[in-house]
Amino acid sequence: MKPMYQFSNVVVVEEDLIGVILKTWEGRGGYNYDIYVRSFNSINNYEESEIKHFVYSKELSEEEKDYY
Repeated sequence: MKPMYQFSNVVVVEEDLIGVILKTWEGRGGYNYDIYVRSFNSINNYEESEIKHFVYSKELSEEEKDYY
């Protein structure tokens, strides 16, 4: 199984904070990511289930909301 996110992907963490993927590796329960979060001015580690895609100024349909 391939990781869902790659280096330099812009993502959303902790409900509304924007970050950038810096490092990806496979852990016991799935993939883990080191993400630079500007609001914290630091690099934090997140599991794949804690991350959402950042969608650039686009209104999503209900089907797209379920996917993302």
